[in-house]
Amino acid sequence: MLITVKSTRKSEMIDVTGKIQQAVAESGIREGIIHLFSMHTTAGITINEACDPDVRTDMLGVLNKLVPWEDNYRHLEGNSAAHVKTTLVGTAQTLMVENGALVLGTWQGIFFCEFDGPRTRKIRLDIFPSLDQ
Repeated sequence: MLITVKSTRKSEMIDVTGKIQQAVAESGIREGIIHLFSMHTTAGITINEACDPDVRTDMLGVLNKLVPWEDNYRHLEGNSAAHVKTTLVGTAQTLMVENGALVLGTWQGIFFCEFDGPRTRKIRLDIFPSLDQ
C-alpha cells in the first residue's frame, strides 16, 4: 500500500500517525507488524515527540546546523544536504500492531521528514499479520 504525503516547505516533519493508523484499521489486521518505508533519497521517517511542535522545530534546527544546505558538496543537483539528513534520520520504521492499533508510547508519533521540498512523496506501508491470527 502507498500513502501520499505532500510537503509545503524545503524541510519539515509531517505527522503521518493518523494516516498510518487509518491504513491499519482499513487492513482489518488486529495483531501484527507494520513496516514503513520512504521511497525517496531526500526524505526519511522517524518516531518522536508528537505533542509539542517545538520538538520538531528543534530537531530540524539541529539537523540544519549539523548539515548546512550550503557547503563544499560535489553532487550536481545541489541537494546533498538533504541526502545526508535522510541518511542520519533513516528511511524506514517497523512497529507492532495490537488490537488493531499502532503500538506507540504516550507522546510518540510517526513523522515523514522532508528535506528537499516542497514535493509530493510516497510512503510504502506493509502490514504483516501475526501467525496466530
